Amino acid sequence: MTDLAASGYLNRVVWSALTSRQEPLSRGNSLARRFDPGISPFAATRDNSPDALSALGRLIGPDGDQAYLLQAEEVALPEELEASVTALGVLMTEIDPKSDSAPSAGIVPLGRSDISEMVALAELTKPGPFTARTPELGTFFGVKRDGRLAAMAGTRLNLPGFTEISGICTHPDFRGLGLASSLSLHVAAAIRARGDTPFLHAYADNHGAIALYRKLGFDIWREVNVAVIRRRDESSRSQ
Repeated sequence: MTDLAASGYLNRVVWSALTSRQEPLSRGNSLARRFDPGISPFAATRDNSPDALSALGRLIGPDGDQAYLLQAEEVALPEELEASVTALGVLMTEIDPKSDSAPSAGIVPLGRSDISEMVALAELTKPGPFTARTPELGTFFGVKRDGRLAAMAGTRLNLPGFTEISGICTHPDFRGLGLASSLSLHVAAAIRARGDTPFLHAYADNHGAIALYRKLGFDIWREVNVAVIRRRDESSRSQ
């Protein structure tokens, strides 16, 4: 895929997923969409036009509803929304595929019977937004040790030509064994096998993660903006 085509899909990577392969998991219209909140908190607009931003505002409900924006372009919001958290991230694409030097890690596919352990591991290690329905976004793999889920990784955003590796985490009791690296390489190989380019995200200040992903064959495509958004309190809007 050309750099120009990649830019068109990756600049608003969530929008690209919500309007293509993962549209059945979304709600909204041609201006703004979001995943079913029970599956994922991500939302996106087609662009920063007033009409698109207004449509985004209608997707965010009251009483604690919130959504995550993730895009290379500047985040813009309508008057009724505010960002409770903002951060700078990086989007990394695989440029030098690597093979796993330790394929004996015992990687297995994870299914319905593993959901409770997957959620517990995600709550413990905080790899990003994860619910009991997040595995509906893609395929997850894990490594089990002593009858416990020691580590996992899977896929999240899925769009034409690209699939995201996500949910990479290791239980503290099993760190230092290279399980996250083996799982990441395993998921990347599965993505390539179906003709897609693997990509992933990291916070821009997470230098350790970025260095690890570079060793696994990824490099920074560009910085991205992250924002957690919610409805603005009515009293603050009137001031």
